[in-house]
Amino acid sequence: MQQNNRPAATISDAERYSRQVLFAGIGTAGQANLRAGHAAVVGVGATGAATASLLARAGVGRLTLIDRDFVEPSNLQRQVLFDEADALAALPKAEAKRHIAAFNGGVGVGAHVADLVPANAAELLGAADLVLDCTDNFETRYLINDVCVQVGKPWIYAAAVGAYAATMNILPRVEDEAGAAWEPTGCLACVFPAAPTGVVETCETAGVLSSAVNFAASLQVTEAIKFLTGQPVLMRRTLVSQDLWSGERSEIGNRRPDPACEVCGARRFRYLAGEQRPHITLCGRNSVQIHEHHRPLDLAALAERLHPLGAVRANGLLLRFEHGAHTLTVFPDGRALVQGTTHVGLARSLYARFVGA
Repeated sequence: MQQNNRPAATISDAERYSRQVLFAGIGTAGQANLRAGHAAVVGVGATGAATASLLARAGVGRLTLIDRDFVEPSNLQRQVLFDEADALAALPKAEAKRHIAAFNGGVGVGAHVADLVPANAAELLGAADLVLDCTDNFETRYLINDVCVQVGKPWIYAAAVGAYAATMNILPRVEDEAGAAWEPTGCLACVFPAAPTGVVETCETAGVLSSAVNFAASLQVTEAIKFLTGQPVLMRRTLVSQDLWSGERSEIGNRRPDPACEVCGARRFRYLAGEQRPHITLCGRNSVQIHEHHRPLDLAALAERLHPLGAVRANGLLLRFEHGAHTLTVFPDGRALVQGTTHVGLARSLYARFVGA
C-alpha cells in the first residue's frame, strides 16, 4: 500500500482570526500588529496560564513565558493549559508552550524555567513590547516595576485570590527624545508605596475560584490587545478590583505619576539593585534559609490558615509546617527555613505560596 505523503492541512490566519478581524477595534491592521507583537508573561500559574492562552489564541506573534514552579494536581482546578499528565510528571509551568503549540503553531513561544531576579530581569524582559504580571508576590511585582519604569516599557499588574480579581495598567514615562505614544500613568509604587506585611492571603491559604482567575486574565489581556494594536490611549487608567462572590467592585484612579514616588519620580530602583530582596542562603543539608526583611508575622493566624493544608505545630517562638516532602519553619520576624530542597527558586515559591510575599 502506497504511503500518503501529502502535507497535513494547515489553518490559515484568515480562517483562524476571521471573527476577531470583524471586531471594529481590531480589524485587519490590528491583527497584523498582534502578529508582530511580543508579550512577556511572568508567572504561568493560574492567571498566567489563562493569560498566555488568551494571548496565543488572539494571535500575538511571540510570547516569553517565565516561571520557577512546576505543575501539581491542585493546579488543575484553575490552570487551563495543563492536564493530568503534566501534574503527574511535575512539568515545569513554563513548558506550557507545548500546549500552546497544539492550538496555535504560528505563535513563537520562549519558555524560561527560571526565577525572575535582579540578575536576569532585564535580559528576560528586555525584548518584549509589553510585560504581563501573573505572579503571586509583591517582591517580583516591584522588580518588574523597576525594570519597566527604568526603560519605559508598559506592563500590566494582575492578581486573583479567593473570589477577588484586580488589574492595573502601568504606562511609564519614556525618557528618550523620541517620546511615546501615550501619557504616562503612575507606577506600582505610586499606588502601593510599600508591600503588604504580616500574613498575606494566598491561593494556598484562602483558596481561589477559577472564575476569578479567568476574570483577571480576561481584563488583563483585553488591555494588552489595546496596546499591541497601537491603541494605548484606550487603556484604562485605574486599578480595578472585583469580588465575584459578593459583587463588590472598586476603582482607584492612577492617571498620572506621583512626583514624590521613589521609583518613577526619584528613579531609585531598589528592587532592581537587589536592596529589597530577602537574603537567601543554603543552610546545612537539603535546606534553604530565607532571611526576610523585618516582616512581623502573627504565627497563630498563620497556623490557623495552614492547618487544613498539612501538619502544623506552633509555640509562639516558631511555626513548623509539613507539606509533602517539604517542611517550613517560620519565625515571628518573617524568617523561614525551608527543608527538603536546596533549590532556591523552589524555596522562594513555597514561602510565597504558604506565607505570602
